[in-house]
Amino acid sequence: MAYKIGDDCISCGACAGACPVGAISEGDGKYVIDADACIECGACAGGCPVGTIEME
Repeated sequence: MAYKIGDDCISCGACAGACPVGAISEGDGKYVIDADACIECGACAGGCPVGTIEME
């Protein structure tokens, strides 16, 4: 089960910088997580200032 970025994403990029495997990239209006690359470490969720990243 990978993490997912919710619709409340403010596109700050903090999650992308926190991801140790580079599974997060800028999408259309919000950042997105590549579920195949996600190692489920939770670093992105801890780095999100609006708390919109949760387990899928």
